[in-house]
Amino acid sequence: MAVLDEEGIERLTMRRLADRLDVVAPSLYWHVDTKDDVIDLAVDAIFGEVPPQPGTGRAEHWRDDVTAVLACWRTALLRHPWAAAVPARRRPAIGPHFLAQMEILQATLARAGFTGPGLSASTWALYNHVLGSASAQTALHVTDEERRLGQEQLQAAGDRYPTLAANGYLYDDDWDGSYRAGLAYLLDGLAAQL
Repeated sequence: MAVLDEEGIERLTMRRLADRLDVVAPSLYWHVDTKDDVIDLAVDAIFGEVPPQPGTGRAEHWRDDVTAVLACWRTALLRHPWAAAVPARRRPAIGPHFLAQMEILQATLARAGFTGPGLSASTWALYNHVLGSASAQTALHVTDEERRLGQEQLQAAGDRYPTLAANGYLYDDDWDGSYRAGLAYLLDGLAAQL
């Protein structure tokens, strides 16, 4: 995880990892088959850094419980910026720490009354919101000058993009506020489905 945190996923190699561990690269293959296995283990480890939040266990508090679980996920993903893009590019996360977190989320949704395809859809909607939010926040690095120039371009093309030009699209960087508002919209929609 330290190598990934310091250098990013693109620079991770088995040789670089072996050097960090002060071993020869071939010895790593006694423990893992591929670099993807290392990444899978690292992703699972970040979900182990935040203890699972089982919540109240009461159906009527499902929104608070879901919010707490997702806050833990988001904290883990933002602490390790490389991780937010991994699940979308790699194999499904099936390590024990991630599965413990996913179990709490699905158990909370099931207690609230979601079943079958509705349980699956609600789980993936929430999962995708957290992942998308963290991924965008960690990947998008726009300077003030880039924002200014981009907004000038939008203003100049205001007839094609009137809403974007009028609402300062490129100045919206309230990541936490957007995450919370989006989550509230999702939870409201899920509550209506119940």
